Amino acid sequence: MCTFSLGIFWTIFPKCQMRDTLSSHPNWQSFHPTLRERNALMFNNELMADVHFIVGPLGAARRVPAHKYVLAVGSSVFYAMFYGDLAEVKSEIHGCVPALPRYMYSDEIELEADTVLATLYAAKKYIVPALAKACVTFLETSLEAKNACVLLSQSRLFEEPELTQRCWEVIDAQAEMALRSEGFCEIDRQTLEIIVTREALNTKEAVVFEAVLNWAEAECRRQGLPATPHNKRHVLGRALYLVRIPTMTLEEFANGAAQSDILTLEETHNIFLWYTAANKPLLDFPLTKRKGLVPQRCHRFQSSAYRSNQWRYRGRCDSIQFAVDRRVFIAGLGLYGSSSGKAEYTVKIELKRLGMVLAQNLTKFVSDGSSNTFPVWFEHPVQVEQDTFYTASAVLDGSELSYFGQEGMTEVQCGKVAFQFQCSSDSTNGTGVQGGQIPELIFYA
Repeated sequence: MCTFSLGIFWTIFPKCQMRDTLSSHPNWQSFHPTLRERNALMFNNELMADVHFIVGPLGAARRVPAHKYVLAVGSSVFYAMFYGDLAEVKSEIHGCVPALPRYMYSDEIELEADTVLATLYAAKKYIVPALAKACVTFLETSLEAKNACVLLSQSRLFEEPELTQRCWEVIDAQAEMALRSEGFCEIDRQTLEIIVTREALNTKEAVVFEAVLNWAEAECRRQGLPATPHNKRHVLGRALYLVRIPTMTLEEFANGAAQSDILTLEETHNIFLWYTAANKPLLDFPLTKRKGLVPQRCHRFQSSAYRSNQWRYRGRCDSIQFAVDRRVFIAGLGLYGSSSGKAEYTVKIELKRLGMVLAQNLTKFVSDGSSNTFPVWFEHPVQVEQDTFYTASAVLDGSELSYFGQEGMTEVQCGKVAFQFQCSSDSTNGTGVQGGQIPELIFYA
């Protein structure tokens, strides 16, 4: 008899109920015509069990029944453990979750956000690739700025390159949100260093510096150290010198890093000299500004025009619906401006999904009288998922007539991203697929 000790709590079904039900019906097999149904009945069932998991906390552990044959058929690791040349009569192992044997017995995959990482670990450990793939897919669909850094750390640990790439897409495009998330403070130092060296981070260096300090404070707590400047420098090690402090503006440095107390007086003095002196001192920090991301533009009209009686605003809404065939990050909208010289517009832009506002911004922009489009940005890029329609809206207020788009397209290919457009019921100023405002969606991909 083999026993397995599990550190992760497993919800136990009523003990022996299934065994008693089956054993009281000698012909129970006939009521379940498929192999899958019969196999599923054996999950967590004492009937014919020849191996047990020991689950639950120490002192309150329970015996959970299993069957060597089923486990061995589903995992080469279990096969070697039970039937291989080095098979042991008794053995104890740690690190399993309910989703693993449930899948082995029934092909059913039940994943939850709280346990999916533990399930992925178990699927990798016992070499159950279909379950591991399902875990990665689950993580990809739940990926967002607040958990991207933690999932990056885990994807590196589990050697999942596709998940790693998806994490980078989110972190690069929504860098400020990702770096200011609680999850960023939970990553290991190697992942911290990899993120801080990232060339494509689309944020100000002052945000990177602030995030590094927050991580250092959290690491001090993990190590039981007071969060003093000296201890923060100690836990950061070389990571501090990966922050591109000289690429901040002088004002950002003076109001932030210079007053953080984490830099030595000599470092602070030399950085000030580097900003202001003709003979610049050597610094231990990188001097080159990050490249960030280059925004792409999806232009949905083939031409533009203006007439003496349109396009007017007076606070009415121009709106269009769109969908994409892969995840992108909408950073803003490109809008037309005045057709009769320089003019200023007040504008409120908005992005919605199923009626829910995802982002909005109230601002102003000045047009120069040309038919060019003028960018208006959201505060943060907004993650847009594939095959779902979103609504982009703009409410402009200005006394001048403006250009408008013509010969609109229902589908536009922008690099690797295909956009699809349809009319929006929110549009009360005439904008639709064929013509009107909102000629461009500005995005990262």
